[in-house]
Amino acid sequence: MNQTLNKYLDELQKSRVWRSVFRGGTGQSALRNSMAIQQNVFLHLFSTKVRRRMLDFNTTWYLGTLTLGTFGILVLTGILLMLYYHPSVPQAYADTKDLQFVVSSGQFLRNLHRWSAHAMVFLVFAHMFRVFYRGAYRPPREFNWVIGVVLLLLTLLLSYTGYLLPWDQLAYWAITVGSNIASAVPLMGDKVRFLMLGGHFVNANALLRFYVLHCMILPLTALLFVAIHFWRIRKDGGLYARHSEPDVVMTTTAPAVPTPRPTL
Repeated sequence: MNQTLNKYLDELQKSRVWRSVFRGGTGQSALRNSMAIQQNVFLHLFSTKVRRRMLDFNTTWYLGTLTLGTFGILVLTGILLMLYYHPSVPQAYADTKDLQFVVSSGQFLRNLHRWSAHAMVFLVFAHMFRVFYRGAYRPPREFNWVIGVVLLLLTLLLSYTGYLLPWDQLAYWAITVGSNIASAVPLMGDKVRFLMLGGHFVNANALLRFYVLHCMILPLTALLFVAIHFWRIRKDGGLYARHSEPDVVMTTTAPAVPTPRPTL
């Protein structure tokens, strides 16, 4: 039994999935043990050296930085909006109207949150297209590409769950249509829709679930994956590195021979 288990563990550690996540691993040498420590996010947070050209605007377009900036704006404005919002059916729409007409700068705050959410969705898609075009999804960065795909899904879920919170007609029927589309999934569609809404219709249960998802579960999960994403960027030595370029640039010209100094 132990031999079979050890055999499966050895095959798992030799697989491409394992090697894309854990680069060094432990072993019977000080070098491999030190590599395992240095490549662990909980034990080592120092950055590696990155070529300056990998951080230029022409290379990155600063899409990752802009996405992180919009996420920060969403967190800040979302916390401020939570001070004026109650996730209940009779009060949610009234609070939304108060933000528009009663609260000082409430309309500006709500629009800043809304347009930052739209900008974040656009920037995440643009960032993914840029990474795909540059070929940065190839080994050894395939694990970070998967993390980016997860962040894309989290961004879409954040946008979708926040759509219901104003509790107006547009939000109600948009979530109704979306949940009906989810129910069309074979075998488990009805269960997914019931789990999403907390019932068979868009009601107070759905509003409360979407509020908890939008304000707590999804943002915290996104923060975790953002930390892992940036950690892998630092460890991989640059996200947009061209795989076709050699690490050392070879020149065809002969090196200059120094002129000997006269002796006295």
